[in-house]
Amino acid sequence: MLQKLLIKNYALIQELNINPSSNLNTITGETGAGKSIMLGAVGLLLGKRADTKVLYSSDTKCVVEGLFDIGEYNLNHFFEREDLDYDTECVIRREISTSGKSRAFINDTPVTLDVLKNLGNHLMDIHSQHETLLIGDQDFQLRIIDAYAGTIEALTKYKSSFSTYTKAKKSLKHFKDTADQMQQEKDFNQFLFDELDKAQLKNNEQEDLEEKLELLENGELIKLKLSEAHQLMDGPELAAIHNLHQATESLKAIQSYGKDFQELSERLNSSFIEIQDISKELEITANEFEHQPEELQQTQERLSLIYSLQQKHHVDSVEALMKIKSDLEGQLLAVQDAEGSELKLQKAVDEAYAQMDQEAQQISKQRIEHFQNLEKELRSLLAGLGMEDAVVKIDNQEKEHDKSGIDDIRILFSANKGVAPQNLKNVASGGEFSRLMFAIKYIMADKIAMPTIIFDEIDTGISGEVAIKMVNMMQKMAENHQVITISHLPQIAAKGDQHYFVYKDNSADKSISKIKLLDEKERSLEIAKMIGGENPSDSAIQSAKELLEH
Repeated sequence: MLQKLLIKNYALIQELNINPSSNLNTITGETGAGKSIMLGAVGLLLGKRADTKVLYSSDTKCVVEGLFDIGEYNLNHFFEREDLDYDTECVIRREISTSGKSRAFINDTPVTLDVLKNLGNHLMDIHSQHETLLIGDQDFQLRIIDAYAGTIEALTKYKSSFSTYTKAKKSLKHFKDTADQMQQEKDFNQFLFDELDKAQLKNNEQEDLEEKLELLENGELIKLKLSEAHQLMDGPELAAIHNLHQATESLKAIQSYGKDFQELSERLNSSFIEIQDISKELEITANEFEHQPEELQQTQERLSLIYSLQQKHHVDSVEALMKIKSDLEGQLLAVQDAEGSELKLQKAVDEAYAQMDQEAQQISKQRIEHFQNLEKELRSLLAGLGMEDAVVKIDNQEKEHDKSGIDDIRILFSANKGVAPQNLKNVASGGEFSRLMFAIKYIMADKIAMPTIIFDEIDTGISGEVAIKMVNMMQKMAENHQVITISHLPQIAAKGDQHYFVYKDNSADKSISKIKLLDEKERSLEIAKMIGGENPSDSAIQSAKELLEH
């Protein structure tokens, strides 16, 4: 529950501090004094967005901070999941800088607004005029039913099953669409595969063929130059080997006359031997080398096939063609296996549907079992709130499975005798809406285990005895929950354990909203003013005292 609220530099609030009671707190004040502004600030703690327009002073940041006692609400798992430090006293803080940048903190650790919102959902329930209008929304009505029937946990499980089913169905559809397309492309893919398969391509083949082609295309020139080289080295005329032999013999004749002559002789002799060997290799190679026009043609044709396939498939290597062949083979096999794969996917869809439907039927049964009790409780509470002829009826039609199940639920309502219940958005007035919403909140309070409940003018359109009955119900709620109610009725204001008064201070150049906790004397006077105006009569003062005493 909320132990302390600090608001700085927000809208008309320069600085505000309250320490609400753990039971029933009432907040009153003149119209426009800033009561709803406080709720806007509290909304920041619950993850609502804000901008620089909320700053009271444009050159100072806005700070809203709440201290909550969370020791009894089993929130340890939330803090563990979000990697936050857990303490029974939790501090939530929002800061909005002068540039409009917003930051959120839980126990001084920065968090996202989504994390803040998730924690806030466990701490506070704020009733506002917007929520009163929301009661006409069908999804909101369904959430009421689920909270009352205790199907929220089962619904969470069902949503997972529904998601599994929709994904399985989507996978099946995608497979069918793909299979149909693959079937249509099968003949063309088979032609492409056969063409590549017939080519019998090998890794590095293109490079080897291109090297071989260059050799074959220059065969005559190669043979000619080999022969020429051999003739120059060992031919009948001007033979290099003959001359080298003579030079070798000449040096041998003088090698005994000095070490240098011996080294030159040995080097020349070694070179002579090597050149003799080269000459023999040239002779053998020239004799064996033949121009091969047939092999040249075969190589040219093979490379032409490879180039043609590369151009056709927009690639530049044999390896890429082999990859395309492998992919085509996979697609053709997939077409062959399509029937078996489709049966597996269909089975997954059927199993997911059966699980989802079983859970949906169970949730629907549980919801329906609680319709009558909820109708009865609401009628009884509404009668106590001055609507003796009110009728509440819960209508349900089965629908296709969606994320909420198979129930098309509508809460029907009639405030007047003899008038058939109709959709809420068509029948209720503002005061009737407020009382109906209050009755729902009263019933739901213990169902959703919300530590703090805030009512923003839930008493709109009521007065007198009905207001007394409503505040008695608030007191009952406050036995197990912290209740904060913003009210304009003296009957409600008088019953709070604490009474806060919101007012405008116009003494400076700019109006400031302030709040103070009223003592017994101040409270009596404020309630008297609520009864009899700014200058209350003696009877108004007496009535105020009587309200406070009872």
